[in-house]
Amino acid sequence: MAEAHQAVAFQFTVSPDGIDLQLSHEALRQVYLSGLHSWKKRFIRFRNGIMNGVYPGSAPGFVVVLAGYMGRAKYVQADPSLGLFCKLGQYIPVSNYMSLETQRRVGGILVGTGLWVAIIYTMRNVLKFLLSWHGWMSERHGAATWKSRVWLALVRIFSGIQTPTLCSFQTSLPNLPVPSVKDTMTRYLESVRPLLEEKEYKRMEVLTLDFQKNYAPKLQWYLRLKSLWATNYVSDWWEEYIYLRSRNPIMVNSNYYVMDFLYVFPTQRQAARAGNAIHSIMLYRKKLDRAEIKPFLLQNTIPMCSSQYERMFNTSRVPGIDSDTLQHVSNSRHIAVYHRGRYFKVGMFYDGRLLLPREIEQQMERILADTSEPQPGEEKLAALTAGDRVPWACARDAYLRLGKNRQSLDAVEKAAFFVTLDDTEQRHDPNNPVESLRRYAKSLLHGNCYDRWFDKSFNLIVYKNGTMGLNAEHSWADAPIIDTVTHILLPGPQRLQWSIPSECQSMIDNSLAVAQALADDVDIHIIPFEDFGKGLIKKCKTSPDAFIQIALQLAYFRDKGKFCLTYEASMTRLFREGRTETVRSCTMETCAFVRAIVNAEPKEKKLSLLQTAAKKHQQMYRMAMTGKGIDRHLFCLYLVSKYLQLDSPFLKEVLSEPWRLSTSQTPLQQPELFDLVRHPELVSSGGGFGPVADDGYGVAYIIVGENLINFHISCKRSSPETDSHRFGNHIRQAMLDMLDLFQLPL
Repeated sequence: MAEAHQAVAFQFTVSPDGIDLQLSHEALRQVYLSGLHSWKKRFIRFRNGIMNGVYPGSAPGFVVVLAGYMGRAKYVQADPSLGLFCKLGQYIPVSNYMSLETQRRVGGILVGTGLWVAIIYTMRNVLKFLLSWHGWMSERHGAATWKSRVWLALVRIFSGIQTPTLCSFQTSLPNLPVPSVKDTMTRYLESVRPLLEEKEYKRMEVLTLDFQKNYAPKLQWYLRLKSLWATNYVSDWWEEYIYLRSRNPIMVNSNYYVMDFLYVFPTQRQAARAGNAIHSIMLYRKKLDRAEIKPFLLQNTIPMCSSQYERMFNTSRVPGIDSDTLQHVSNSRHIAVYHRGRYFKVGMFYDGRLLLPREIEQQMERILADTSEPQPGEEKLAALTAGDRVPWACARDAYLRLGKNRQSLDAVEKAAFFVTLDDTEQRHDPNNPVESLRRYAKSLLHGNCYDRWFDKSFNLIVYKNGTMGLNAEHSWADAPIIDTVTHILLPGPQRLQWSIPSECQSMIDNSLAVAQALADDVDIHIIPFEDFGKGLIKKCKTSPDAFIQIALQLAYFRDKGKFCLTYEASMTRLFREGRTETVRSCTMETCAFVRAIVNAEPKEKKLSLLQTAAKKHQQMYRMAMTGKGIDRHLFCLYLVSKYLQLDSPFLKEVLSEPWRLSTSQTPLQQPELFDLVRHPELVSSGGGFGPVADDGYGVAYIIVGENLINFHISCKRSSPETDSHRFGNHIRQAMLDMLDLFQLPL
């Protein structure tokens, strides 16, 4: 049994001769090193807090300002303290402790420091003003106007000379603006026009005008008030009401998955792959704690919000009756590991340092070699995290709140992250790509419904053949955030102890039944689209994302014979604490192009309509990124109406409209690390998610290099209207038909 013997710092026995105190020097040494590590982290956070607080100022800048100020005062023979100590001397006898010259020097340093702070404050506000301008987004790539070039130069100047850390720009980012009600209503009507018949559209116009006149002014006033008070008027409500208050299972419905490399397999040894991956992730966490990760900069200049990185590690979702909460601890020195129905706690530090990859591999080998059986109720305990939230909250409060259950639950929830050593083998099989990728995706998305702790910020799943992947909880951050021997005697992995009563085991079985039904209902189809990629699309002088979104509309129309409300996720991280906004990509222009394709219109007309639709899509995407989207505004207006107990027929109808086609592009993270031209084998499969509507599709896609686009298509088997394989064929054909308009060779 791989159960660790816990070190005890001291022991004592009471005898007739007195108390015999026995100290364990090794245990005391580890306590000392642990405390030292903790104080180092506190110091680093304190230092980073100061550096971020004075950014874009810097120590060299402070010296220059102070030296310049004092030098000028000496040159003009002026008092550098500006009479500060003379005024202070009226109340405090300063002259008793300092000479006049010392008073002037100390006062000069204080005034010079104040001048430096004033310069920082001015630079920060000028930078915030500059970052509020988004005109650069409407310009063609590589063809910046003089106005944009001047703007970029000013942004670089006011960003300071100091190398920024992860959160340096946070206080310089502008707040997300509240759109005007008139603009939101106009854009909403424009978005539903292609989906409604004339009679229905007229009815919606009446509802919109009624809302704009009778309800909106009061609701908008509260939103503007919140925008003045809060950093972001959307994000906290979005996290609470869209994620944490949902009582449905988060498995499939909210969590998403990320796949491994498509063609490269570093090793077939499960323990070795786990050891290297865990060590790399812990190194990334170390850099994150020290804020040594560079902030994400568009065009190497324009900063994006970094607030979502804060809860990547040491975070778990905790169930509640009415609402869940996110539990985040500042430091965690262990991970939790699941294997064959057993839970283990594995320390990541020894002798004051992070374990080496080989040492972590040894710990994984110990777990794999452990032949002990699961305790009663232990094997399927995590099914509670996969089912409905209320039963999980009740079971947690009733059976896991005290004793060793509480200690073991803490070990899982307060772990840096969760690891599953999966007994199955998953991999892309070139001889059977469709079925192998489908099994791989479903395993990552839901597994057996009890072998992932779906509440953790992310689960690292390592398979028997060395392939791996991630399952990530969604509330703490969005997808772009989650996508970087010496042999010694180590304490072994600690087997977690549980005492699960039969009543709790019944609740586990019920949650497992709910989760299993949900998992069995999900159908996934993955297409490695290799006919062409971003390179050829750019030769068509068309945005790759717009091209794909229009192809999805054409595919959906061929699949269903109609159009639907379509969700494309866009980010709003140009603003402080920004998360996402919706691009309603089913537009009048796109629908006109689709009808032209279906009706076999002349090629020149179809090409013209395609270019018009692509430009419209790019415009809408830019508007969403720059705070001019409509869905987050409508969502917040709806929440305010509920707080005020105002029943708006317009908002009630708008917020109940189903998204039958939900799409998202997976960004290729850190492309500079991989030269996909020279090493095409390093392509990623990307990741995916479950369908939003019961009778709809979920489509995630990743544009990899110049010649590959991976599509992850999901739907529900229980719906007679959807078929992921059929829809995938429609997507492939739509892409080829659109490229044919440009008469470019494949």
